[in-house]
Amino acid sequence: MQVFKFGGASVKDAASVKNVASILKKYSGEQTIVVISAMGKTTNKLEALVNAYFYKTGDVTSIFNDLKTYHFSLLEELFPEKNDNLINDLDNVFLELLWALEEEPAFSYNHHYDQMVSQGEILSTKIISAYLNTLGVKNLWLDARGIIQTDNSYRDGKVDYVLSEQLVKTQLIPLLNTHKVILTQGFIGGTSENYTTTLGREGSDYTAALLAYFTDAKHVIIWKDVPGVVNADPKYVKNTKKIQELSYHDAIELTYFGASVIHPKTIKPLQNKNITLYVKSFLNPSETGTVIREGDKRNSVTSYIFKEDQILLSIQPKDFSFIAEDNLSLIFSLFSKYNVRVNMMQNSAISFSVCTDNDKYKIEPLVTELQNQFKVLYNTGVQLMTIRNYNQEIIAKLSENKLVLIEQRSRNTHQMVLKD
Repeated sequence: MQVFKFGGASVKDAASVKNVASILKKYSGEQTIVVISAMGKTTNKLEALVNAYFYKTGDVTSIFNDLKTYHFSLLEELFPEKNDNLINDLDNVFLELLWALEEEPAFSYNHHYDQMVSQGEILSTKIISAYLNTLGVKNLWLDARGIIQTDNSYRDGKVDYVLSEQLVKTQLIPLLNTHKVILTQGFIGGTSENYTTTLGREGSDYTAALLAYFTDAKHVIIWKDVPGVVNADPKYVKNTKKIQELSYHDAIELTYFGASVIHPKTIKPLQNKNITLYVKSFLNPSETGTVIREGDKRNSVTSYIFKEDQILLSIQPKDFSFIAEDNLSLIFSLFSKYNVRVNMMQNSAISFSVCTDNDKYKIEPLVTELQNQFKVLYNTGVQLMTIRNYNQEIIAKLSENKLVLIEQRSRNTHQMVLKD
């Protein structure tokens, strides 16, 4: 049994969906769980819709109509003959979304975010499941919210491993006896109150890993628009290298520091059951890609991770006290409260500095509450650069003509917060 994951870029248009179908045909006969993300940039569009609805910052009707037009245009390209059942399914999804938009916000932003943004995965999987069935790639559509159970930490749902595994074993695995292919959503889960949660941006990788863990799959393949795991984003570094093989440990390190090819939470469930992960190109599916598995050999390739649109916060006590354990405890509790991830941190006697993603809907309330107890300074528009397996020549070259705000290094990793 195997698990495949296809991201948004792999299903962005009709031609891409047809390519996914051709890949699945090559694996016909094997029991496969297929995890699908929202199509193209749908998640970004739905985020804009939530912001326009909750914060009154945009044209809700225009964004909604764009989303509907995009998905129904795909239907016309994929289904020469009208599929009334699928049209009704999609109409119902958009109708429920419209009803929600007509009501005033009654819950938190994060709650509304999850109920709305999750519809991208519902729409994509309904379309792709129906299309595959018309081609003879018989599959069963399954709602992931019924098997991936989380708490009510909206936008970052904490998975209940015990309950989710029980549901997978009692509800999903028996279906594989009658259906070779089960098609479901990435990124989303459900609560005991039947609300939808999401697992964090790019969380579909994590869904695939969870399902592999719960079903004891032999391997997972994440299909990407790159040849595998590369050592840098080509936007920043010329002559990038594909990494042929990574140990679980090295993969965890890379994803922790922000490498975007794999979701950070993906590796650990696979490592716990020694399940091999392949990262392969959906553009060239016959190529080997990158394999991630147990191994003692440390990756020695220099890797570069660049995170843009960061904010550097400097937090200082209002009195003349030190940044001691009690202050740190309060600071971290507030970061947790507002679900703000620390990408880099550094402290001195009287100051605690944190680099994080500049999400204004999280940062603004965080800073407001921090200012009750602390003086808060910040730099916006900074870049966090992480280099694994660095040397001084590389550091000097990449920081040339830039202001280094803070930096720190360990034996294998060097990090700098830079400003132009």
